[in-house]
Amino acid sequence: MDLKNLIREIPNFPKSGILFRDITTLLSDPESLHYTIDILAEKCLEFQPNYIVGIESRGFIFGVPLAYKLNVGFVPVRKPGKLPAAVYSVTYDLEYGQDTLEMHQDAMAAGSRVLVIDDLLATGGTAAATAQLIEKASCNLVGFGFVIELKDLGGRQKLPEVPIVSLIEY
Repeated sequence: MDLKNLIREIPNFPKSGILFRDITTLLSDPESLHYTIDILAEKCLEFQPNYIVGIESRGFIFGVPLAYKLNVGFVPVRKPGKLPAAVYSVTYDLEYGQDTLEMHQDAMAAGSRVLVIDDLLATGGTAAATAQLIEKASCNLVGFGFVIELKDLGGRQKLPEVPIVSLIEY
């Protein structure tokens, strides 16, 4: 199945000059969604994670069914103020400003093997910040999985040297 054909391209969204890759067309097709989760599971099984960490919010869409398929736990990484218990927090730079991500401190035991999942790898800032959260938790990052990678933006260069799976590359 060619997943690239299921991604809708919307020019000039959210602003002029941007070509937005819309995954809702992939998500709305049951066969395509099932295939996406199956192929992610197949490619990520060798990492033998104990947990899938999903990045808010579209990382949740793929992370939870992947965790189910691999029979491992799921841990959400969220924007500030969304998690009720004690959190690890990482602030990182954006093109114009900063953002912060948080993860519960008691989400995973130290030494756990962790696979990070998100829908898109662009500049790599969010994924790199998530890797820092995993390090703060004294866990072992074993890989990243993305549905889409925008290669021209060089996100891989910001990430730790672990395996990276991307199903669709632009």
